[in-house]
Amino acid sequence: MINRIFLIVLDSVGIGGASDAKNFGDDNPNTLKTIAASKNFHTPNLLRLGLFNIDGINFYRQEKNPRGSFARLVEASQGKDTTIGHWEIAGIISARPLPTYPEGFPPEVINELEKNFGRKILCNKPYSGTKVIHDFGQAHEATGDLIVYTSADSVLQIAAHEKIVPVDELYNFCRTARKIMQGVHGVGRIIARPFVGEFPNYERTPRRHDFSLKPPAETILDALNKKNLATIGVGKIQDIFAGQGINRSLGINENNSDGMKKTLRLLDENFHGLCFVNLVDFDMKFGHRRDVDGYAQAMTTFDEELGEFLNKMREDDLLMITADHGCDPAAAGTDHTRENVPMIIFGKQVRAGVNLGTRKTFADIAATIAEIFSVEFKTRGESFLSNLIYAKYC
Repeated sequence: MINRIFLIVLDSVGIGGASDAKNFGDDNPNTLKTIAASKNFHTPNLLRLGLFNIDGINFYRQEKNPRGSFARLVEASQGKDTTIGHWEIAGIISARPLPTYPEGFPPEVINELEKNFGRKILCNKPYSGTKVIHDFGQAHEATGDLIVYTSADSVLQIAAHEKIVPVDELYNFCRTARKIMQGVHGVGRIIARPFVGEFPNYERTPRRHDFSLKPPAETILDALNKKNLATIGVGKIQDIFAGQGINRSLGINENNSDGMKKTLRLLDENFHGLCFVNLVDFDMKFGHRRDVDGYAQAMTTFDEELGEFLNKMREDDLLMITADHGCDPAAAGTDHTRENVPMIIFGKQVRAGVNLGTRKTFADIAATIAEIFSVEFKTRGESFLSNLIYAKYC
C-alpha cells in the first residue's frame, strides 16, 4: 500500500516545445536542453531516475537501468502559465486561456480599481518587476499612487514601497483587486510586490503574496480532502489553488533549498495523503531573467537535495517529479514557453525503468493519485498506475 505521495513541481522545467508552441509565440523552446549545456549543470540523481530517457530527449546521455519510471506529458489546456499548469496537474483541463493584457488594462478596469483603492494608478503596462520600481518608484513615493503592471502572464501586480504602503495594506489592495478581477477579467493571479530602499537601489522584499483565482472545478486536492486524507502544500501551492482543498500549508521563505528542507522534514512525519510541492526559483529567479547558468546551478543544487530525499524515503512512499510549463532562458523575451514537461515516478512499490511514453495531459497525474488512494474524482486524465504496480501490491 502506498501511504504518502510527494509530488514535486520543478516550476518551468520544460523538456521541449509542444506541437502547438508556435501558436503561443514560441519558436522551438527547450528549457532542459538549454540548461543542460551549461558547465553548471550536474544532475546524477535525475539521470539515474530516468529524466533523460524520456521521449524526445536526445541531447544528453541516457541511463541504461533507470531507477524510476518516466513519461513526457503534453499540456491539454490552453495556456503556458503557472496557474493553468498546476490546475491541469491537479485534474482540470482549461479550454480557454486566462486573460492577458499586452497593452495594459482597459480604462474600465483601471477606473474601477482607482475608485475602490482610493488612490491613483501608475504604469499600467507589461513591465519587468525590477525595472518597474526603478522607473516608477520615485513617483510612487512622492504621490502614494500604486504601481500596477502586468506581464505576458495572466497577472495583475501591485508594487508599493513598504514605508508608503504597509504590507498588510498592500495585501488588502490586492484582495480588493481580486474581487474586481473576475469573469472576463479574471486574471490567474493578483500579486503583491512590496519593495524597500532608496532610488536607484530599490529592492523587492520576500513578502510577495499571490491572490489566485479559485479553480473552476474540483481538483484532486478536494477529492483527497473530502476523504480526510492529508493535502499538504509546500511553497506557492496554497496561493495557486487559493487555499482550495489544502488542509496544511508550509510557505517557502527564502529559496528552493528552503522548500526542500521543509519537504525533507515532512518525510519524518506520519501522514496519509499528498504533499504537493512547488519550487519556484527555476522560473522566477532564472527563467524569466534569462539566466542560463543560474538556472543550471539551481538544478544541480536540487539534484543534490534530491539525493538526500531518496535516501530517506520509506517503503510506502511514492515520489513524482514534474513541471508546469517551460521558461527557456535562451528564448527571446522574458515570457514562459509552451513546452512538454517531464514526469518521473519512483518508489519501492512501483516498477523501475518503465517508459510510460507521451501522455496526452498533465491530468494523468491527478488520475493516478486518485487511483492510488481509491478516491472518486472526475478528470479527463488517465491513470498510469496499472503499468507500474507490482502484483503483490495490487
